[in-house]
Amino acid sequence: MTDILAVRDVRKTFGAVRAVDGVSFTVRRGTITGLLGRNGAGKTTTIRMITGIFMPDSGSIEWMADTGDRQFRDRIGYLPEERGLYRQMKLVELLLFLAEIKGRRPGADVRKKIDYWLERFELTDKRNAKVEELSKGNQQKVQLIGTLLHDPELIILDEPQSGLDPVNMVLVRNLLHDLRQEGKTILLSTHMMAEAEKMADELILIHRGQVVLEGTLDQIRTQFGKNTLHLDFDGNGDFLRDLPMVRKAAIHNNTAELSLTEGADPQQILEAVMPRLRIRRFEIASPSLEQIFIEKVGTETLSHEVTR
Repeated sequence: MTDILAVRDVRKTFGAVRAVDGVSFTVRRGTITGLLGRNGAGKTTTIRMITGIFMPDSGSIEWMADTGDRQFRDRIGYLPEERGLYRQMKLVELLLFLAEIKGRRPGADVRKKIDYWLERFELTDKRNAKVEELSKGNQQKVQLIGTLLHDPELIILDEPQSGLDPVNMVLVRNLLHDLRQEGKTILLSTHMMAEAEKMADELILIHRGQVVLEGTLDQIRTQFGKNTLHLDFDGNGDFLRDLPMVRKAAIHNNTAELSLTEGADPQQILEAVMPRLRIRRFEIASPSLEQIFIEKVGTETLSHEVTR
């Protein structure tokens, strides 16, 4: 599988702030690559350099394909985190306009494609509504349609599921999988670890303007070992944090993800919890992407919160 995009040692400074500090990665054709990081990590600045909104102070961004008669930017579909919709325009008029500025004249083929996407996103009955009359989630879907109308080869999405309810999050997730099956390449910036875990083939974690982790999900999990215990239970599991063999515990409602100390015996933990909890799941596995994320870029912040 060949690369479609190469970002090589790019840097970008705004005044005294170095937003991106030597970021390098490649995106393989026909994959979903997750660009992860905390707010302010440098994800959006990196994306804006890829799309040409910003120019890097140094380094290079290389489009690894023959552009033919289409310009590089015309082959990119970009969904920014901030909405850029004309609120007074009717939905169909807006989509025709967005298609035209990407070189697609408003003919029958474009209208047919608009109808297809409106139906797929359950917006057919809103086609003549003004953008300002749409919910936040529906506005996000309209912007996503506008990103796809010109049939881009590389699709760059900055927090595409922002503002969506759980049903629409699944709808977008399924759409991205379908686009990948069709051979499209997707660069997905998100802070939703569970969604990245479900969608991305490869992951790039940026922290303070630098790449601190990259690879497939399996490769990344392997780096963190298989010393994590996943529990589903009935009862009060707060005491799990205090078990001597537990290094760190993430407990939410009736689930727990326990990072074990070196050499800990999971059987002893099971014996300790059986009298106090009804166990529905007990699995030794690699840590979740969320826990890996916290381990790499969130420990300092969380430790500060605990000591305040």
